Amino acid sequence: MKKEFYITQDGELNRKENTIYFANVNTKRALPVERINSIYAYGNLTMSGGVILYLAQKGIPVHFFDYYGWYKSTLYPRETLVSGEMVVRQAAHYLDYIKRLKLARKFVEGATGNILKNIKYQSRKAKGLEEYIKKIEGLKERINDCTTIQTLMREEGMIREAYYNALDEIFPEEYKLVKREKRPPTNKMNTLISFGNSLVYTTVLSEIYNTQLNPTISFLHEPFERRFSLSLDVSEIFKPIFSDRIILKLVNKNMLTDKDFDGDIGNMLLSDKGKKKFLKEWDERMNTTIQHKGLKRRVSYKRLIRLELYKIAKHLLGEKEYSPLVMWW
Repeated sequence: MKKEFYITQDGELNRKENTIYFANVNTKRALPVERINSIYAYGNLTMSGGVILYLAQKGIPVHFFDYYGWYKSTLYPRETLVSGEMVVRQAAHYLDYIKRLKLARKFVEGATGNILKNIKYQSRKAKGLEEYIKKIEGLKERINDCTTIQTLMREEGMIREAYYNALDEIFPEEYKLVKREKRPPTNKMNTLISFGNSLVYTTVLSEIYNTQLNPTISFLHEPFERRFSLSLDVSEIFKPIFSDRIILKLVNKNMLTDKDFDGDIGNMLLSDKGKKKFLKEWDERMNTTIQHKGLKRRVSYKRLIRLELYKIAKHLLGEKEYSPLVMWW
């Protein structure tokens, strides 16, 4: 099974025949290219044209992140699963506002369902979350009443605000979010959320590459030049399942220390140690398997993304109406 490969140090990638090496002043090691699905570069990484060509031939995307762990760009290989029919159908669903709105609602419904699953699970151990559950359930009821993408996005924003307020009720003082702030993250919780959300986005993007879907044509988020906006749409469903649950584990089990963060309040990021700790939990979660109630077999958490993309593709082709993933476990 192919896995993700994480580079958290500065260095360079070089190619010698059919072997790629990562090297810096401290180390030199060969990359297990045949077992790599995607590369995540968190340091300053340089590479030769030979490396770029070889990774493209192998269909391995390279995701680049900045100093704060924010996603910056992707070295995206040439698509090999191109389907003219899929591109036409996907574009047609975007251009038909009713069809677009229908899909956009589904993404918000799925995200909200998973948000509620998280809060209800936490409410077993913490008191005072009932009012937030009721508020989010009330907001969820209004999703189908949204007649524009703009109002739907506002509704989604209110749902997430209530969600983060609920989490602040259970997090210790030093991990309270208070207010969602991104560039730069202003405290520990903003730092963790930003880092985790970037991982969700790029993981979804890697999975889109392995389908016939076009990553630039989206429905909830507006397509923009130089942005893979379909990944933003699908990420809404998986952020509560992947990133948020990892954060809840790290904080609730006291797995983080001050040494896992760099900077001060108002300008904070994960340290190299903190990134490695988060990535370790991420990798373990992606490879954990669960019994799929529809397929009647065990699948990895990461495989859930691919299955979700297949469902979207079937919807676009008119084969089966899309129903978003909501955790059943």
